[in-house]
Amino acid sequence: MKMSQLYDRNVVCMACHQQYTTKKIRSRFLRAVKHDTDFCSYYQPEDLNPLFYYVSVCPCCGFAITEEFSSYFPPGTREAIQQNIRTYWNGKNYSGERTLEQALQTYQIGIYCASMKKERHIVLAGLYMRLAWLYRTYEMPEQEEQFMRLALKEYTASYSIEDFAGTHMSEVRLLYLIGELHRRLNETKEAIRYFSRVIAKKKETIEKRIVDMAHERWQDIRYNQRSSS
Repeated sequence: MKMSQLYDRNVVCMACHQQYTTKKIRSRFLRAVKHDTDFCSYYQPEDLNPLFYYVSVCPCCGFAITEEFSSYFPPGTREAIQQNIRTYWNGKNYSGERTLEQALQTYQIGIYCASMKKERHIVLAGLYMRLAWLYRTYEMPEQEEQFMRLALKEYTASYSIEDFAGTHMSEVRLLYLIGELHRRLNETKEAIRYFSRVIAKKKETIEKRIVDMAHERWQDIRYNQRSSS
């Protein structure tokens, strides 16, 4: 019997406490064929992309999460979620195999839920960034730029108040991402400022590859500036 490329992962909804399943891609079937300088990965075939299944949506109440969501609900947010999400939920089920359109819908729901729950900036940034990557993969540059800008805003806020502490995101990686987003948005002065911060941490970080990448991007900017002048 041929093994399915997808498997069911059990999830307990944080909002209504109902259990449901969501699809994930078996790691043996993930085939990244290219990586961008902001860590966007491309997969073959395109629909076997883990970004399609990053957001889990409860079919019972419509509350959507990622694995980065905290279990803590600030005061008043449960009631707001009840009034603004669960009351109007149409029962749509995203627990099966997803199309691009369905994946995009789950991000929209996830972003709304994260905002209602007052999730950390680093969590919202992750949603915006991955949504930008999806739009890039399918060559929708206007939408890609829109969500890169939103990701940049949230990453910068996260760095400012350090709400990335205790997550998989290190300070060096976050500084690099902020710089790279500025570079991709043609904000070279800010890009250089953040890349310089990464390079300055060379002796105190174990993430030497990130430092090297920051130096490479800084050199790319200098080369392009010389070429244009």
